[in-house]
Amino acid sequence: MLGNSKAFSGFSVDDLAKAKAFYGDTLGLSVTEENGMLQLHLAGDRNTLVYAKPNHEPATYTILNFPVDDVEAAVDDLAARGVTFEHYDFTDPKGINRRGGPLIAWFTDPAGNILSVLQA
Repeated sequence: MLGNSKAFSGFSVDDLAKAKAFYGDTLGLSVTEENGMLQLHLAGDRNTLVYAKPNHEPATYTILNFPVDDVEAAVDDLAARGVTFEHYDFTDPKGINRRGGPLIAWFTDPAGNILSVLQA
C-alpha cells in the first residue's frame, strides 16, 4: 500500500521565523512557507517539513546530513556565515571528526536540532 508513496520526513522547531532565516539565508537552502509550516527543498527531490511546536525539544540525534565534496571547505564557508560547529573529544579544532569513518562535522540549528556536513 505504501510502496509507491513519496514519503518525506519532518522535524519541529520552536521558532519558524528563525528556522526560515537559518535554513534559507544562512545555509542557502530553498525554503517555502505554506499553511504555517516550512518546506526545505533539498537536492534529490525529497522535501523536508519543518513545523513549529510550542513544547519543542531539540532532537538528540542528527536530523539532516549534508554530503559535500569537501568537508573542510564546507566547514570554513558555514563558519564564515556564523554557523558554530560542535566540539567533542574526538574532533579537531574546527569540529571535524577525523578519527575514522567519513569526515564529518556537526552543528545545530537555532532550535538546537543537530545537523552535519560529511564527506560525500
